[in-house]
Amino acid sequence: MNNAFYEDLGRRWYEAKDDPVALLRAEGRLKHAWVSREVDRLLPGGNRRVLDIGCGAGFALKHLAKEGHSGYGVDRSPSSLRMAREFAAPLPLRLQVADAYQVPYEDASFDVVLALDFLEHVEQPEKVVAEAARLLRPGGLFFFHTFNRNPLAWLIIIKGVEWFVKNTPAHMHVLPLFIKPSELRGYCEREGMRIEAMTGLRPDFMRKAFWKMLATREVPDDFEFVLTSSLTLSYLGAARREA
Repeated sequence: MNNAFYEDLGRRWYEAKDDPVALLRAEGRLKHAWVSREVDRLLPGGNRRVLDIGCGAGFALKHLAKEGHSGYGVDRSPSSLRMAREFAAPLPLRLQVADAYQVPYEDASFDVVLALDFLEHVEQPEKVVAEAARLLRPGGLFFFHTFNRNPLAWLIIIKGVEWFVKNTPAHMHVLPLFIKPSELRGYCEREGMRIEAMTGLRPDFMRKAFWKMLATREVPDDFEFVLTSSLTLSYLGAARREA
């Protein structure tokens, strides 16, 4: 697994089209809106204290902070956190370098904990899920997005991105670290968290932007993802910490 390239992205986090980070931005437009709706549905009441584990350049926190939530983020990449501060200003995000296995906050400190596009980048995702459970208040929500482990996911998410998006780093994703939905459900249940919602997520194969990417190896601004009942490629979900 190669996570070192995130430290070198700099402003490309927000500006590059010839890099898989552009797919992450496109995915985020749908993913973060879904998280916001589920927070409102499952945890109504306005401002929530939100922690993003592996926050990168702050895409999710920026979205939620604009909606009035209090955003906290941890990541191992100082450069990524600098971009989060720059592009989220003047939103008051609270960011720090930290290890996802030992997040430096007290037990039951947050209403919402996120681990989006992150669990497939660590060797022990169950430890991140355990940290999320520790950090959540009773009734709080854990949101995750990750990739399913199967041959089709390998073909589209790993090889497809390598073939059709410029500047894809070697070993950005590796199939053994992808997580089956049943496995992630088990991680949550062992930590006293009950799955409340789960949906699949995939590129919109019918849009011209998808075929333009295949031809140019760059991600157009209008590239879109769609929700789907199939969890075959990737999936997004929410789990509630029980009292």
